[in-house]
Amino acid sequence: MAPARAVEDPRRGALARWLSSLRLRLLAATLVALVVALLLAGGLLAGLFRDHVMRQFEATLTAQLDQLTARLEFDASGQPLLDAGTLTDPRWSRPFSGLYWQIDSGAAPRRAVLRSRSLWDSTLLAPDDILADGAVHAHEIAGPDGASMLLMERTIRRDDPAATPWRLLVAADLRETGAAAARFNGMLAASLAALLLLLCIAAVAQVAVGLAPLRTLQRALAAVREGRSARLEGRFPVEVQALTEDFNAVLERNAEVVARARTQAGNLAHAIKTPLAAMAQAAASALQRPATAAELAPLVHEQVEVARRHVDWHLARSRAAASLGLPGARTPVAPVIAGLLRVLERVHVGRSLALLCEPVDPAATFAGEAQDLQEMLGNLLDNACKWARREVHVSAMLFTDASGRRLRLCVDDDGPGIEVSRRDSVTTRGARLDESVPGSGLGLAIVSDLVGLYGGSLSLGVAPAGGLSAELILPAPAGQVDPAAPKARV
Repeated sequence: MAPARAVEDPRRGALARWLSSLRLRLLAATLVALVVALLLAGGLLAGLFRDHVMRQFEATLTAQLDQLTARLEFDASGQPLLDAGTLTDPRWSRPFSGLYWQIDSGAAPRRAVLRSRSLWDSTLLAPDDILADGAVHAHEIAGPDGASMLLMERTIRRDDPAATPWRLLVAADLRETGAAAARFNGMLAASLAALLLLLCIAAVAQVAVGLAPLRTLQRALAAVREGRSARLEGRFPVEVQALTEDFNAVLERNAEVVARARTQAGNLAHAIKTPLAAMAQAAASALQRPATAAELAPLVHEQVEVARRHVDWHLARSRAAASLGLPGARTPVAPVIAGLLRVLERVHVGRSLALLCEPVDPAATFAGEAQDLQEMLGNLLDNACKWARREVHVSAMLFTDASGRRLRLCVDDDGPGIEVSRRDSVTTRGARLDESVPGSGLGLAIVSDLVGLYGGSLSLGVAPAGGLSAELILPAPAGQVDPAAPKARV
């Protein structure tokens, strides 16, 4: 019995999509940042307001304490006297009004000598601390009705420093201050909540506007996928425009690759059609006239060789087109030259050819595949060895022009050379100057096509020894040419 297939919960799939949503991430990050910022701002503003209110409250009580100090007098025995009618605030006379004053003896044991009518039959209990004469201390204490109060106290003496010290106390209820702070905190919380709501709406609008180009890009991609457009069309912001341009470049390159593949397939089919037709005709003749069957094998061999050369040529073009533009492609030149020269020395060992190579800069590299460099340089060297009388000379060097860093390869021989009027024709497919020399006429054509694919150039001229000089200009990897670099001999 087949195991039951697990059914995915659609809610879990929707949650996963939401969690992977860029819009949700931006909104969540913005909301968290706003909440944290507003909470910190609210706490800071509430603390600043409370500190400001307390400083104002302390300043008011200090002014009341100064008024009490100014009204205080002493009798002949040194006892304090205070006319309560001279105090301006009516709360001093209303019982439990929330504003109180008291005068204590400074010497132990402390006791209340005078007090305001607002205290009624209660007293203010101040903490036992040491006060310098004239210094003011502030304390929070419990009031007559149990409410929290702020108390300000000061110690004074008569003119005689040895006189008994007296402690003046002024206290006020903190409930009004707390109520004011609570009202401010409520208004602050409501204001910050409204601000958070407005900022969230602004964040949603910002994310919607910011991500709108992505929706436009999505529609453009859908048009490309459905075949309604060949490239991404539309106006995009600067940050997205670079992406669309790169994507359009990829689309154009893919279109070029497809077109090139179709052309290569058509060319290859056309190229091998003739050898196949020739072999089919020969086979039909052999069937009709058995006496001519002996001629079939050489013909088949010849036509197969022709087809193979065409296939090799098209494969070389296809490989170069596929590897063109690959990032980081680097091929050192010196090992390729050395390997080709060793092979050609063995191939032409019976002709006593001298294959010479100038010292090659170790930094000389080709921005492409090693097989393509071997294909191009190998065809030039093979062609030079076929026509040379005594020697073939090869050199390589780096230089920089307007296009960037470039590689120059030169292959010279001392053969008969090529007339100026015929140099352009030898790079066409199948062109041969001398049918007596073995070859297919595809060597220089392959080189010309590969060089063109890499954005280089092939030029034919006259060598110093009078033969043909073939010069290749190919791209080199970006980098600084160091003329002081040591040369490596091949």
